[in-house]
Order: sequence, then C-alpha cells, then structure tokens
Amino acid sequence: MHYSIVFAPLVPTLALWIALGAAVVATAAVVWARRGRALIRIAALALLLLALANPSLTREEREPLPSVAVVVVDKSPSQNFGDRTRQTEQVRAALVERLKAVKGIDVRVVEAGQADGETDGTHLFGALANALADVPTDRVAGAFLITDGRVHDIPGGATALGFTAPLHALITGHRDERDRRIAIVAAPRFGIVGQNQTITYRLDDQGVSGQQAQVTVRRDGEVLSQRTVASGQTVSLGIEIPHAGPNIVEIEASPLEGELTPVNNRAVVAIDGIRDKLRVLLVSGEPHSGERTWRNLLKADPSVDLVHFTILRPPEKQDGTPINELSLIAFPTRELFQQKIHEFQLIIFDRYARQGVLPIAYFDNIARYVRDGGAVLVAAGPDYASTTSIWRTPLDAVLPAEPVGVTEKPFFAELTDLGKRHPVTRELEGSNTEPPHWSRFFRIVDTRNAGSPALMEGADHKPLLFLSHQGDGRVALLLSDHIWLWARGYEGGGPHLDLLRRMSHWLMKQPELDEEALRLQVQGHSLIVRRQTLADGVAPVTVTSPSGATRTVTLTADGPGQWRAAVDAGELGLWQATDGTLKALVNVGPVNPKEFSQVTSTTETLAPLAHATGGDVRRVADGNGVDVPRILPLRGATSFAGDGWLGVSLRDASVVRGIGVLPVFAGLIGLLLLIGALAATWAREAR
Repeated sequence: MHYSIVFAPLVPTLALWIALGAAVVATAAVVWARRGRALIRIAALALLLLALANPSLTREEREPLPSVAVVVVDKSPSQNFGDRTRQTEQVRAALVERLKAVKGIDVRVVEAGQADGETDGTHLFGALANALADVPTDRVAGAFLITDGRVHDIPGGATALGFTAPLHALITGHRDERDRRIAIVAAPRFGIVGQNQTITYRLDDQGVSGQQAQVTVRRDGEVLSQRTVASGQTVSLGIEIPHAGPNIVEIEASPLEGELTPVNNRAVVAIDGIRDKLRVLLVSGEPHSGERTWRNLLKADPSVDLVHFTILRPPEKQDGTPINELSLIAFPTRELFQQKIHEFQLIIFDRYARQGVLPIAYFDNIARYVRDGGAVLVAAGPDYASTTSIWRTPLDAVLPAEPVGVTEKPFFAELTDLGKRHPVTRELEGSNTEPPHWSRFFRIVDTRNAGSPALMEGADHKPLLFLSHQGDGRVALLLSDHIWLWARGYEGGGPHLDLLRRMSHWLMKQPELDEEALRLQVQGHSLIVRRQTLADGVAPVTVTSPSGATRTVTLTADGPGQWRAAVDAGELGLWQATDGTLKALVNVGPVNPKEFSQVTSTTETLAPLAHATGGDVRRVADGNGVDVPRILPLRGATSFAGDGWLGVSLRDASVVRGIGVLPVFAGLIGLLLLIGALAATWAREAR
C-alpha cells in the first residue's frame, strides 16, 4: 500500500494564496495582542483555509514490476571459429541460470549477427534495442553480450544506448589467437574489356610477425600468377578484363601455421567488364528492301559502333560518268579487311555477292579472323545460291552450309527442337503457337552438307538459321532475306528485334547467350544454381561453400534448355559450383566482409562503452571450460563489476492496480470539523 495527501483547491490558487496571506497577517495581529483566545482563532482560521485547499487522503495499491536483463548471443560466422561455439553455449546456459536465480529479474535472450548476405559485419546493438523496445528505461537492469568482441554497430557513447544500466561483455575465444588474411587496399568496380585494371592488396598476419606467404592470383578460376609476399607488404598487380560481365578475381595466401581460420586467406574482387564499343562492319551487296532493317537495329544500340557500306556501283558497272562527277565513296577494302579487320567484333554480309570488290585473298583473311575469335553473319538472299556466292571463296571453310538453290513459296519460320532450347531463339514471342504467331516469309535458300543442326526451319522443313562455332570464333547464316517483312509489320510482323539483337550479341560472345553455361545467383538467403544446355539432361552439380564444405545438387528442369536448383546460402564469401566441365563463381554478401577482416577475439573494442555504463568486459575461456562470473543485484550503485562478479541494477518500478480517495473536508466529517471550530471560538468569546 502507498498513502499520500492530494490537494484540489475549491478556489483559484491565487485566491487561496491571498487568503493565506490575510490569515498570516490576522494571526500575527492576534498573537501580538496576546489575547488568550488567540490559539482557538488561529486553529479555526487554519481549518477554514485547509477546507478551501480541499485535501484528500489517497491509498494506492501498487504491484512491483520485475527489472529486465537482456542477454544478446552473437551468432555471427566468426563465432564458429575454434571452440567459440561451445564456449558460447556454455556461457549462455550458465549466465541465464544465474540471472533467473536473482529475485525480481526478468531475463530475455536474443540471438543476433547471423549472416544474411544483406548486412556487413556483426550487429548486436540493433538486436539489443529491439529486445528493449517495449521496456521503459526505468525497468532495465542491464545487458550482457556473449561475443568474440568483433562488433560493428557499437554506439557512440553510453547515452546512445537508451538506458542507464550496466553493459557487460563476456568474450569468447583465447588471448593467443593468430590469423592471416588478405586485405584489399584498392580495387576497381568496372573495367573496359581488353584492358588491364590494377588491384592493390596487403598481407596481414595477426598474432605473429616476420612471416611470408605464397600468394596465388586467379581470374574466373584460372591461375594467373604466384609469388612470395612478406607479412605487411602491399602489392599491386594488373589484371586483364577478358570478357563482359563479372570477372571474379581471387587472391589467396597460403595458410599460417596454427591460424584461427583459413577463410579470410582469400579475398575476392568482382570487376564488371564493360565493352567500350562493339564495332560492327555491315556490308550490303546492293540496295534492297531489308537493308535498313539491319542498319536501324544496329544504329539504335548505343553500345554498337557501326560502319556500314552499301555497294552501289560495282567495278563492272561502267556508264561513262566522269569520276569527278561521282559522289560515291570508294570502298576501303585494304584498310577494312587487312589492316583493321581485328578491330571489329562482328562483320555482317547482307546479300553480298562477289563483284570484284573484295579480292579472294581478303576472304582468306576473314576466315582466319573467324578462327582467331571474330564473328561473321551472312544474311543471305538469292546471291548466296548464285555463281558469285561468297560460298565459292575461302569462306566456305567456316560457313555452316553449302547453297544449292532457292525456293520461292510462302512459309512460316518455325523453331526446331534445338532452337527451342538455344538461348538465341528460345521463347521468341509468338513461337508457342501452331503456326507461329508471326508473318510469313516467301523465299529461302536451299542448302546441303550442313555442319551443324539448324535452329529455325522454313518451307518443307528446310534449314533457315544456323549458328556455329568455328575455331575461337562464331558464324551465323540466315537463309532468307525476308526478315524485313517482320520489321514492316506485314501480316502482324514478327520478333525481328529480339531475334536479330540476340543473334548479334551471341556472335559477339555475350556470356548470357552461351549455349552451355553454369551460373550461380543470389536470391535473398538462397543460392540459385542454373544450368543452360542444349542437351536433354544435365549432370549433378557440386557446390562448394566459402569454408570448403561441399554438397552435390541435382537440378530439375525449369524450361526448355534450362535447369535449376536452390541451396541455402548460409555463409558469406565466395561460393563455387562445377559439374565436371563448367565452373561458376559467385560472392554472397559483401565482396570482402567486415566479419572476416579481423577474426581474433578482443576485449578492447567494447571496453570503453562497457566501462562508461559501470559494466565490464571479460574473457570466459578457462582451460577446457568457461568461467562465468557471479551475478549480484545492486540498488543505486555506479559500479557493477568486481572480482569474480558482475552486477545488475534492481529497479523500483511498479504499476498501480487500485486507488482509494477520502476527501477530508467533504461530507459530514468536514462539516463537523468546521462547526466544531466555530463553536469553540464562540464558546471562548462568550466567557
């Protein structure tokens, strides 16, 4: 029970103070006159003023509230090193038991710091704040952190905690820990394909000095260099960017004897390869209806630098017009096909036939250019089946099929079984109906002796589109010149943009269009394994986590030519996948996470904050076990730590469950008091 007196004046406060002043003056005058009835008058006057103040006796029924102590358990990946996991669980069990043994303490346990690929580092104070979100500050008894000391969200001071209670940290791990890591000093995020980028790294050894390590540098799994590096040495190296998209560079140091973990001996740098410009040479053999289809497509792509020539006046065309009156540009054959041919990523022959413009030797240059990694696309019309066909040049060694004639009849272009799986033609808009939902073509070049299966077919199931690999390069052969009908919207048109763009980018080796590919993608807390293939089935994939643990994953069909599986990405760092032929890499979380930058345990990081709150930071390792201090309840203390013990602050918080109010001068009691005072005064005056 809690008793108190509450005043609720019946008159304004100012009037009450004026009355009190007048009463004091009157009392002084009566006392000065020394009349015997002064005391009775003073008492009566006091009762009158008290009645105006309207006092009430209150009785509160209060229920004491328990003080709240929070135990935050660090579950970050670094807590898995050494025997920290065992220490953590032992400390947790002993600490919770001792806190619960303290009368008036409510214990809350929260886990924090789990790797989720979204936050960088160990965050414990956010979890602490969430655990106390519904607790008033006057009920917080203290907080205990069970951690290795590597915490990355430490607030700026004790006031930033939001409560005035001790903060204690119990540190797992051992004093004599040692570790080695590769620290990235500087690394680019992007790089131009074909150019070098500089990466700077440093070898750091913690707990030892004067050591050396063998450092291996890999790019996309391929070893580029090996060298000996001294501890503390900073090294810069140049890395060539060979392809567009992510280029994964690994820098790995040999293990340090007795080190805590090898997981941070390897650093990863992901450099996105960007093509400066895709240079394309388009040669149109003659003006025709579909010529501008190719030009418009390539000019609309900002990543393409297009050089376009149309043969308007072949050498055999002589009409007597003086040269100085011609506005035509001479075709720079020697410059394009001998001196600068390797500067182009793609050469397109659009209805081109031998007209004496290109010497036969230049076609041999083009064939060599393809084998060395270049790309050629032939958009064929009747010219391909003529006596002047480019087939009848050294290009026949790289072209996929030999022409034998031309068929003139309407037909719908259709995907073959292989085309339904190939990333260039797969799921083209309108291809899922019978016939396909696009306009017809009216001409196709007949071929024979195809070196590879067709992806599309036309009239009488004759091949329409070939994509083939030749040496290190690629060749595409489109056997109809009527794709411009799709572009013009004839009979509803067709997906010419998607088809031609995909075909061009496949020829220029865009990785996402490779027929055989293994990829890893991070989606939330899962790692998605994707396999792209033209085969009817795929082999199981072996997935390796950053810590070296492996698992075999069986993929399931996810569409034509696509297979998929999902695994839990429970670790931060570089994941690998291989099916024995292909290999894929992906980094989960930050490229070089703070969690693994420093993994030796420490008491220094949390000590300033803990001491500012009256708490303490202590190691728990004790031989093969742990040493958990005793827990003492304290009231009004400023220091909550001592030899072998840690304290919590007991609070006096309570909640009111009931209240009673008794007005003193209300009702019969007040009336009797006032009447009694007046009667006593009258009786005294009557004497």
